[in-house]
Amino acid sequence: MLIRRSQIKDIDKLITLLQEVLEIHSKIRPDIFISGTTKYTREELLQKIANDDEPIYVAVDDNDEVIGYAFCVLKQQPFSTNMVPFTSLYIDDLCVDSKYRGQHIGEQLFEYVKAEAKRFGCYEITLAVWAGNDGAEKFYDRIGLKTKERIMEYIL
Repeated sequence: MLIRRSQIKDIDKLITLLQEVLEIHSKIRPDIFISGTTKYTREELLQKIANDDEPIYVAVDDNDEVIGYAFCVLKQQPFSTNMVPFTSLYIDDLCVDSKYRGQHIGEQLFEYVKAEAKRFGCYEITLAVWAGNDGAEKFYDRIGLKTKERIMEYIL
């Protein structure tokens, strides 16, 4: 397995994996997520692949086929003047193909993202996980992520 920046040739597999993630989310929150859709369109993926501030890293097998990804976004913090300025690497989406789960590919993707964040001079790596996505929460706990803040809701 190798981890590299995503390329245009990876788009079809990225869309397949994005659909896989969307179905997990639509089962958890059908009031928010629309089954049968994806987070990004083909055109949006083309833009992201070309954008150095939004790197997409892919894990590929020996045939250079995508088996996992980490969509990332470099963000400048703070949100207000009472916070110390720093750069953060936000993991917008992380997925390992269901056929390859349990082989530590997600862990290796995260380690690669950590190395990239250090190379970029980031202070932290952040991500969001939907309540009810128990498998993802357990994975993130296992690799050392801690809760920084919580977003709570009241549905009207």
